[in-house]
Amino acid sequence: MKTPLWFPQSFFARTLWLVLIVVLFSKALTLVYLLMNEDVLVDRQYSHGVALTLRAYWAADEENRDQIAEAAGLIRVTGAGVPEGEQHWPYSEIYQRQMQAELGEDTEVRLRIHAPPALWVNAPSLGPGWLKVPLYPHPLRGQKIWNVLGWFLAIGLLSTASAWIFVRQLNQPLKRLVFAARQLGQGRSVRLPISDTPSEMTEVYRAFNQMAEDVEQAGRERELMLAGVSHDLRTPLTRLRLSLSLMGNESDLSEDMVRDIEDMDAILDQFLAFIRDGRDEPVEEVDLNDLIYEVVAPYNQHEEQVRLCLEPIPPFPLRRVSLKRMLGNLIGNALHHAGKGVEVAAYVSGDQSAPYVVLSVLDRGAGIDESELETIFNPFIRGDRARGGKGTGLGLAIVKRIAAQHGGNVELRNRSGGGIEARVRLPLGLLLPRNAV
Repeated sequence: MKTPLWFPQSFFARTLWLVLIVVLFSKALTLVYLLMNEDVLVDRQYSHGVALTLRAYWAADEENRDQIAEAAGLIRVTGAGVPEGEQHWPYSEIYQRQMQAELGEDTEVRLRIHAPPALWVNAPSLGPGWLKVPLYPHPLRGQKIWNVLGWFLAIGLLSTASAWIFVRQLNQPLKRLVFAARQLGQGRSVRLPISDTPSEMTEVYRAFNQMAEDVEQAGRERELMLAGVSHDLRTPLTRLRLSLSLMGNESDLSEDMVRDIEDMDAILDQFLAFIRDGRDEPVEEVDLNDLIYEVVAPYNQHEEQVRLCLEPIPPFPLRRVSLKRMLGNLIGNALHHAGKGVEVAAYVSGDQSAPYVVLSVLDRGAGIDESELETIFNPFIRGDRARGGKGTGLGLAIVKRIAAQHGGNVELRNRSGGGIEARVRLPLGLLLPRNAV
């Protein structure tokens, strides 16, 4: 959705707008509470009534003052009998201001609500001395403190909700960038829209789109170059193979030369498989166990070289050809170094919220030095001398790339008793959980 023209176009303006709206919203709710607070209104009326009573008392002659005092419950108190006042915000201030407004600026007020509640007033402009005015507990019983707390809690919650909505809008472009970066890392073509983003993110999005275009262009050029190299090399290789077949057994080197040519052809295949990593292959719902049976079947035609330990796995989106290439590389590597005793296991692990599939290829060949387990997935690395041999060193690099395209990962582990376990983890959901083991 395109951002409206009236909406702030920069992070600074949006943040400023957010703070302003939240503060004004909080102030408005506070004002509504004060206007609707019945206790404050009652206290103002109560203080006004006290002021009228005092005016009537001091305006009457000496004979009628006792009757007014008795009727209103007023008591004249000397200076020593007047206690210190208590502070009860905002009611102490309300009484003080109200009395000074109605009885004179020199009026003093002392308020106490404990045993019994009373108000002491000294109004020199009306008469000498202090008058004790009885108070009723309703206006001063705590003024429904829970209502006050409830209102301010509601204001805080509503303000927090508003801030959450705005912050979520501010963070949305960053989340979109993170998602796009992950998609690009998995080999997918992705571009970010720059028409509805804050001005600060527009340049970032443009730079990301340019980077994605450069990466894809470099990949296309690399693939085209290697395809050309493969084509140019396979023509003389084919001619050499034909020449050797015509020579027959005239030379003792013929068989060795044929094997060398086949190795060179296999190396070219590995280069092409590495550069054409299957990112353009469509994703489809695949039963992993059926796919494993397809890959293992040729190895077990004459005798069982690969043992299967498969548990039920629900179908999930995969690139069929890429996964078959990955599994074939792992099984071929295990058979090459172990000769026999290779096992393929597959099962579902993790909890219900983040399940993932574990696909393991295990052998009993020579192990790999622990220091090389991390670097062995780099291109052109063939491992240590214990498992070294012919090849390009691209097999495990291809495995790692295919696993990453499916949102998973792969690692090698030395087995107790000798051998290697190649463990591939593939998510059944959107992401592979961090605690996948």
